[in-house]
Amino acid sequence: MSLPPGFLDELRTRVSLAQVVGRKVTWDVRKTNAGKGDHWAPCPFHQEKSASFHVDDRKGFYYCFGCHAKGDAISFVKDTENVSFIEAVEILAREAGMAMPERDPRAQDRADSRMKLVEVMEQAVQFYRLQLRTARAQGARDYLARRGLQEAAQARHELGFAPDDRTALTSALTGKGIAVDLLAEAGLVIVPEDGGRPFDRFRGRIMFPIRDVRGRAIAFGGRAMSAEARAKYLNSPETPLFDKGRSLFNHQRAREAAGKAGSLIVAEGYMDVIALSEAGFEHAVAPLGTAITPDQLALMWRMADEPIIALDGDTAGLRAAMRVIDIALPLVTAGKSLRFCVLPEGLDPDDLLRAQGAPAMQALLDGARPMVDLLWQRETEGKVFDSPERRAALDKTLRSALQRIADPSIRAHYEAELRDRRAVFFRRERPPRPEREPFAPGAFRREWKPGMGRPVRQPMPTAGAKSSLLARSDAGPEAEARVREAAILCVCLNHPGLAAEYDDPLDRTPFLNPDLAALRAALLAALSECLDKPEPRTHLLACVRTALGEDPMPRLMAIGQVRLNPHLGPGAEPQHARTALADTLAWQAATVGMGAELREALQALAGRGDTAAGEAADLTWRIGQAAEARNKAARGHSRAAESATVDEESLSAHLQSFIDDQIWVKKKR
Repeated sequence: MSLPPGFLDELRTRVSLAQVVGRKVTWDVRKTNAGKGDHWAPCPFHQEKSASFHVDDRKGFYYCFGCHAKGDAISFVKDTENVSFIEAVEILAREAGMAMPERDPRAQDRADSRMKLVEVMEQAVQFYRLQLRTARAQGARDYLARRGLQEAAQARHELGFAPDDRTALTSALTGKGIAVDLLAEAGLVIVPEDGGRPFDRFRGRIMFPIRDVRGRAIAFGGRAMSAEARAKYLNSPETPLFDKGRSLFNHQRAREAAGKAGSLIVAEGYMDVIALSEAGFEHAVAPLGTAITPDQLALMWRMADEPIIALDGDTAGLRAAMRVIDIALPLVTAGKSLRFCVLPEGLDPDDLLRAQGAPAMQALLDGARPMVDLLWQRETEGKVFDSPERRAALDKTLRSALQRIADPSIRAHYEAELRDRRAVFFRRERPPRPEREPFAPGAFRREWKPGMGRPVRQPMPTAGAKSSLLARSDAGPEAEARVREAAILCVCLNHPGLAAEYDDPLDRTPFLNPDLAALRAALLAALSECLDKPEPRTHLLACVRTALGEDPMPRLMAIGQVRLNPHLGPGAEPQHARTALADTLAWQAATVGMGAELREALQALAGRGDTAAGEAADLTWRIGQAAEARNKAARGHSRAAESATVDEESLSAHLQSFIDDQIWVKKKR
């Protein structure tokens, strides 16, 4: 079966050699630099322990320095899977989502036609470059000089000029024996449907050659010199060589430069890319007059893990950035995302570089923002959320954005990040929290009034809380409380967003250990100013460390149950961390409250021997309420009622026994 060269080129572009080889080898983490597409492993073609097999993912080739095996993705599949060349192509095409071309005896003819088009395009490049040196291109040269592009820079980027003449190119190339039909197929000439005389597509424009990843001229972009032109920029139409949704300006040069720089800059236009390149930022590309497409994103991710979208600071630039988010969200994977560099309003990269120089541009690139930043800005900036309905509308919009993320792990992290931002955003709109009295014995009694039903208690945790590492131990009440308090603080320090969400119960819950209570106070004091930072956890730990004069984490990690619980650390799944915090807060409040009520009741009875039956019943009821809360925290709602009844009866019997022993003891008046 004869395959057109264009098909194989497209296949090699779409397939990542590192991913293909990675299924057969284990990369050497010491030698591999995945960010630069540089991978090393023991060779799959011969027995060895050292990593002498090298994969250059950016160039798409592998080589073994031991057995000298070499090739590309197709040859690797062919040799490792023991299949034919066509079968290897079919395997890779399926992975890349490409349909195999039908068997066509004319495929070679089409391949030959493409090669002829490439030759025609090279002839056009040379024609336009020569025209830039003529007298009628003086205005174009002056314009380029004003933009800071001298003759050497013009030559480096192969800039040219299309004369304002309807047949300049047509006459020059047909004079060399090139057919008009071939010029039209290459997108250089327009042939009127009414049979009129063919004419040049590009006239009175500075010309920018567009080359594919292999360096072949496949299209042009033209910048009009006349203010009266209907289009300031004009691109070649789609041709057998050129698909603008799958092409990037400066692709060939940027690929090698991106490997060295470890990053890729995505600018808006040709002049921006050229200006960046001349300023030392050779790792820059631009889409071709359209919004960034999924295919272009795939090309960018082959060059860098997190391309930086550098857009003009005007309204149109911001709108373009927001459109990119919607295209990228379904495609992001672990380690493959975008960052955004929004320039000052009214400036593009070319303007900024000429006005402030390369250091200013580098500073903006260093401060590029993650995609979640722009997503949050898009949904909240300039909007007011002063009603439940408006807040619900924001939640709906954010959920819709999250649903577009295909990768479940990334979706979970986005959900946690947006939840943290939402907590901070709405926290600022809440009135200041009033000063609250510390927890004291009798709290259940003070909260209850006749006719109000039973006292209000903390929300109860899941039934699984009792089986956790934090639930019970053989130590005394203070030691058990220390485990719970350390667990609460560990979750809050590692997940500031959860701490903000649970700040009220965190503030109310009694702590028995003074050192941990001081840590809680420092945490709550620092919480509001750290949540809007790029790294809220890092900032919170730094603030707490400053307030206490020591790092709090070693003190917490010294407790085995805390150190071993996977749901308390920074890498815990958000929902697991949330459950651990809610359960432990409820268990702490209920257990400490139960102990406080019992101590007060016994002190009250011990203080006077003539306790009335009504007061004894009241004390018994209060202890029963505390017992019920404790049982619910330990066992969950499903078993709470039965357990509470048993505990209440037991406590009532204990108190009644105490009363029977003491009630006849008369105090001296």
